[in-house]
Amino acid sequence: MSDPRGESPDVRQLTEVVTRLRRVLRASIRTEYTWESLPMAQVELLQCVAERDGTRVGELAVLLRLAPNSVSTLVQQLVDAGYLHRERDPADRRAALLRLTSAGRQALGGWQQAHERRLGSALARLGEQDRAAIVTALPALTNLVEALGDRGDTAR
Repeated sequence: MSDPRGESPDVRQLTEVVTRLRRVLRASIRTEYTWESLPMAQVELLQCVAERDGTRVGELAVLLRLAPNSVSTLVQQLVDAGYLHRERDPADRRAALLRLTSAGRQALGGWQQAHERRLGSALARLGEQDRAAIVTALPALTNLVEALGDRGDTAR
């Protein structure tokens, strides 16, 4: 990739592959795990709460790059569904901390297992060379995710 601004064929191909991967995972998992019928924004919010137990709506809005009122709406839907619990923040009585309920943890765990089964099955159908190339690329893809999440990125 010679042009870091994204004008190379490699960047275009990566964009297409990532988009197709997300789409096919979302579509294929729905047949195996009906909980996936929740909007992806709700799934991602639950994942963030699981990673940062006791987080606030404002922190989630920053992490998810969504408007705080959108996150508040998602939180309320997940509280109503029994997947999230609000508790007062002892450091600021006006604020609430969000935590997964046992139902939320169970649902998120099932979602994760369904994805792992789906990906595992697909990986098993690939040749050893392709599987090894994917495993070898994982650290670089992790670094790419970190670079995309870097708040110092001025291209956005």
